[in-house]
Amino acid sequence: MAKTTSTQLKSNKSKIAVVIPCYRETDHILDVLAAMGPEITSIFVVDDTCPDGTGEFVQSNTKDKRIKVIRHEKNLGVGGATLTGYKAALETDAEIIVKVDGDGQMDPALIRTLVHPIQAHEADYTKGNRLHRRGATKSMPFIRLLGNMGLTLMSKFSSGYWDIMDPTNGFTAIHRDALKELPLDDIAYNFFFESDLLYHLLEIDAVVRDVPMRAKYGEETSHLIVHHVFGLFLCGHIKNGWRRIVDTYFVRDFGIASVNLILGSLLVLIGAVYGGFRWWQSISTGIPATAGTAILSAMLIIVGTQLLLAFINHDIRRVPTQPIHEIDE
Repeated sequence: MAKTTSTQLKSNKSKIAVVIPCYRETDHILDVLAAMGPEITSIFVVDDTCPDGTGEFVQSNTKDKRIKVIRHEKNLGVGGATLTGYKAALETDAEIIVKVDGDGQMDPALIRTLVHPIQAHEADYTKGNRLHRRGATKSMPFIRLLGNMGLTLMSKFSSGYWDIMDPTNGFTAIHRDALKELPLDDIAYNFFFESDLLYHLLEIDAVVRDVPMRAKYGEETSHLIVHHVFGLFLCGHIKNGWRRIVDTYFVRDFGIASVNLILGSLLVLIGAVYGGFRWWQSISTGIPATAGTAILSAMLIIVGTQLLLAFINHDIRRVPTQPIHEIDE
């Protein structure tokens, strides 16, 4: 029989707050609230100027004293609503703050599993991953799966968490110590919130872990439409990726990985430009380029690519492994 340490016994008693950002969620919110277990000490329902009056609906139909409704006078988006809930939760004595969407796709019974890595001091931030198990995506609509694959690749580059999947998953948990370190007012208020949060978590060297989960897809309508937000995500990831690389490899540190990135980029660029120019020149003049010209161009690109791969390998191994939050006493 496995032994249970005193630290684990104490951590299992962590006070947990739940933040539920809401926009048109009257069809599902009561079921979500009813499923909250006794381990939850406080629940913040943030009405993001809901046209259907989700906040009033909750107040009129629930008697749970743990629930507090917060209303926005202006719609701020899912990120803005979540940040409002985060700030309210920080004013309580909650040690872990969980975010759950109000559309019923996330099972509150999984909260204990979600927060366990934080309680065990294995992570500062955990998030659901719907893509972990084989066959787990069978219930996911194809367009969501395709969009998720593209967003995942972009998020790996921009955040630096190369081992994280399903970056737009809104089922998350964070320790209050890590949350207090984050520049909350600088995080995106819109659908880019979860992805932008990952970037800021790496800035404070927080440990992030995926937690396998199964999503429930019913008749609810997703507010995140991939082809509508693709430009937003692409620009956001490019901006964050550039900022992360400059800050990590040229401001806070400068080493062999930085040299690999510079030389690799230059060699690939020079090889491509030189090869392209010679190709255009041979077409214009009708004189075929020499074998030496093609080999030189190819060699520059190959060597440059190898240096860039070495940089990526270093970047993958740079993911934080030591949680920054203190062990709860």
